[in-house]
Amino acid sequence: MGGAQVTGGLTSIGLDFVDPALEASVRQTLAVVEEELRVGVKSADPFVTEAARHLVDAGGKRFRPLLVALGAHFGDPRAPLVVPAAVVMELTHLATLYHDDVMDEALVRRGAPSANSRWTNSVAILVGDYLFARAADIAAELGPEAVRLQARTFARLVHGQIAETVGPRAEDPVAHYLDVISEKTGSLIATSARFGGMFGGAAPEHIEALAGYGETIGVAFQLSDDLLDIASDSAQSGKTPGTDLREGVPTLPVLYALASDDADAASTRLREILAAGPVTDDALHAEALGLLRESPALKRARETVRMYAEDARTRLSPLPDSAPKLALESLCDFIADRTN
Repeated sequence: MGGAQVTGGLTSIGLDFVDPALEASVRQTLAVVEEELRVGVKSADPFVTEAARHLVDAGGKRFRPLLVALGAHFGDPRAPLVVPAAVVMELTHLATLYHDDVMDEALVRRGAPSANSRWTNSVAILVGDYLFARAADIAAELGPEAVRLQARTFARLVHGQIAETVGPRAEDPVAHYLDVISEKTGSLIATSARFGGMFGGAAPEHIEALAGYGETIGVAFQLSDDLLDIASDSAQSGKTPGTDLREGVPTLPVLYALASDDADAASTRLREILAAGPVTDDALHAEALGLLRESPALKRARETVRMYAEDARTRLSPLPDSAPKLALESLCDFIADRTN
C-alpha cells in the first residue's frame, strides 16, 4: 500500500539518516501514520470514504509527518500523541491539495487523476472540507493548544492562498511571492516540526528551534522546486520542464528576470517574452527556457535558495548534537545543492 511508497520517498527528499536506528524508528512511526490516515478518513458514507482516500492512496513524500517524527526524537519519539499529531498535519495538508487542484484546474495529482477531474469541483471542495474537519477532530484529542495551533496554521494557509490569488498590490512582487510561500508552505511545515517537539516532550527552546527550522526549510524546498522546473530535465524533476512558464506561474527566477534592469540583448529579450504572460507558443517557450537557464536571474534565485537553506541550518543551533539534528541538517545540504 502507500507505506511502501512513503518509506521509499524518504531518500527522494534528500534526507540522510546517518544512524540506522533513527531511520528504523522514523520508518516505523510513518508506517503507523499511514495506517491511521486510512482510519482517519473513513466515513459512514462509502462514497465519501472513497473520495477522501483518493489522495491518501496516491502516496506522496509525507514530508510533514516525517518532520513530526524527527522532531519527536528530541524528546520521546514513542510518546502516544506523536502519531496523531502527524496524522493531523498530513490530513490538513491533503485538505489543501483538494482545494488547490480545483483552483488550478489540475487534471493529475501524484500520478493519478485529481479528485476534481475524477468527480467534480464541488465534490473535491467538499472532500477537502471533510478532511480538514477530520484533522480538527483528531487535533481535539491533542488538547486545546494543538487545536489553536492547527487553526492558526490553517488561517495562514488561507491567507497565503488569497494573497496568491489576488496578486501583489502595493508591495514588491518578489517580497509578495516569498510571503505567499511562507504562508502557504512554510506555515504547515513549521507546525509539523513544532508538533514533533511538543508531543515528544522536547524542551521549549528546542520546540521553538524546530518550528523556525520548519518554516525556513519549507520555503527553501518550495523555491528549489521552482528552480527545478526551469533547470532540470524531465527525468530529474518528474515533470515537463518549463510547466510553470507555460502556465504563466510567476516563480522566483521569472520575477527576478522581470525585475532586472540588465541591458544586454539576452536579458532584454527574456523580459520581452515573460512580460506577455503565459508562454504557450512552443518556439517562444523553448527560447524563454533557454534564456532563463543562462540568465543572471536563475543564478540569483539559486543564491536565494542557498540563503534559506543556510538560514534553516542556523536555526538548528540550539538543538543538541545528535543523529536527528544531523538528519535535519542533511536536508539543508540537499536543498542547497539540488538545483546546481
